[in-house]
Amino acid sequence: MAGGSFGPAGVAKERADEYKGKVTAYVVTACIVAAIGGSLFGYDIGISGGVTSMDAFLEKFFPTVYRNKTHAHENNYCKYNNQGLAAFTSSLYLAGLVSSLVASPITRKYGRRGSIICGGSCFIIGATLDASAVNLPMLILGRIMLGFGIGFGNQAVPLYLSEMAPTHLRGGLNMMFQLATTLAIFTANMINYGTEKLRPWGWRLSLGLAAVPAILMTIGGILLPETPNSLIERGKLEKGKKVLEKIRGTTDVYAELQDIIDASEMSNSIEHPFRNILEKRNRPQLVMAICMPTFQILTGINSILFYAPVLFQTMGFGRNASLYSSAVTGAVLASSTFISIATVDKWGRRALLITGGIQMVVCQVIVAIILGLKLGSESELSKTYSILVVVIICLFVAAFGWSWGPLGWTVPSEIFPLETRSAGQSITVAVNLFFTFIIGQTFLFLVCALKFGIFLFFAGWITIMTFFVYFFLPETKGVPIEEMIFLWKRHWFWKRIMV
Repeated sequence: MAGGSFGPAGVAKERADEYKGKVTAYVVTACIVAAIGGSLFGYDIGISGGVTSMDAFLEKFFPTVYRNKTHAHENNYCKYNNQGLAAFTSSLYLAGLVSSLVASPITRKYGRRGSIICGGSCFIIGATLDASAVNLPMLILGRIMLGFGIGFGNQAVPLYLSEMAPTHLRGGLNMMFQLATTLAIFTANMINYGTEKLRPWGWRLSLGLAAVPAILMTIGGILLPETPNSLIERGKLEKGKKVLEKIRGTTDVYAELQDIIDASEMSNSIEHPFRNILEKRNRPQLVMAICMPTFQILTGINSILFYAPVLFQTMGFGRNASLYSSAVTGAVLASSTFISIATVDKWGRRALLITGGIQMVVCQVIVAIILGLKLGSESELSKTYSILVVVIICLFVAAFGWSWGPLGWTVPSEIFPLETRSAGQSITVAVNLFFTFIIGQTFLFLVCALKFGIFLFFAGWITIMTFFVYFFLPETKGVPIEEMIFLWKRHWFWKRIMV
């Protein structure tokens, strides 16, 4: 309660054992349609790296990079080091950071669907601007509009999925967002592989096709039902009850409905969610909202994915070979997400995060050793070592795909009480996009400065985050979303912080 005033106490008792209902086709369909929002984020990650390695694109917008790339004796690690090129990629994420904070009050006051529709509309405008760009300012403006779309979409979609899904399948259905992201990355990589041959305008097709998932997301936002949590929070009790009965396939929804009503009363007593989220009782969730997305980016995955073609060319792969190699990593990421969907509600979040972290550390260290010993500043990797590097990177991507990839979004979206859920998700998205921006803006410079040490840099962070999960993240598997507060009160460390 803001300012320490007296008011509703929120969910007062645990009713998880009283929850009724089943998995209905209606809720699965709604989650699949909503999850298309993840494809906006994924398509951009996949398309950006491919486009920035296309000669026609570089020659038009970044002639200095193009000349460095074609220079026979340019340093392998530094030929793509250009702040303008980095700005093309990272400007989107800075815009997304700002829009995610703007999206919070919209999502709270007008529902999750409102933000989904806003996100899709902005993305359509951005894709149109980029596909028709005639100069660098127009190109960057398009990227900023894409960023607004991603900020709104990433803020609303995970919340929508967490609130619609039944408790025992919340992890799997929430991961539809990450599945859409990874499938879009793979699709974008394959599109780049094809459009690279359509010179000199293939890059326009790659950028313009971003409008397709955006149109689907916008239409989905118009047709989807609002979540019962959002409806009841906004005073539409009867409508919320009907939606809850429909998505659970039963009229016996008293326990879950009562939890939502209790949470909504608490939510409506809070005037300033961002101020309330700083209170002691919300401290554990706030720490997770900051640390989970930060750690997700510091695995190094975004750098590998949206700079994959550039990264592989740096290692000496040919132009087509580098695009093909990045398409393979995209396919591995998409397929590994299915492992997480199948196991997250059986094995739990902690097990996947810890084992995935261990595998990623090992892979990063092996790649660093190979590049350190076998790749000089101007030489190329042999065919054998090139294949080995791709295999190890694929193992790294697979580990991320069934651990930090989906769970970096799932865990923050399910741990907040209703009164701070929208604000908490905004913080999660803002932090994610902030660090994506920082890494995106500095990665090419870091590759030039650290060379193979860039992989050891990320390995160190993955080690830290694995220990963090082991000691500080409680298991959220099977806990109703409106009863998460009891989980923190029982945790060996957080129960001391909350009092």
